[in-house]
Amino acid sequence: NTLFATKRLIGRKFTDAEVQKDIKEVPYKIVQHTNGDAWVSARDQKYSPSQIGGFVLNKMKETAEAYLSKPVKNAVVTVPAYFNDSQRQATKDAGQIAGLN
Repeated sequence: NTLFATKRLIGRKFTDAEVQKDIKEVPYKIVQHTNGDAWVSARDQKYSPSQIGGFVLNKMKETAEAYLSKPVKNAVVTVPAYFNDSQRQATKDAGQIAGLN
């Protein structure tokens, strides 16, 4: 599966109006996690938006390490100004999943 625009799901509940709109517009399956959050179902697995962001950040980290020939531990990840606290925390979680400070 190719996933895109999962940032829109970060920190949002499945019942959020934006998520319900996205369900109709994306080719992948958005599902409700047991805690009520919007997650993505792909390849018979369920992933949080933070996990997907972590996968992307990890790939970027690997690319940077290959280019620099040294480990990368720190990164600056920006978020849109309109993100709420839950969305900002989910973005931080993605960085931690990727092994970044």
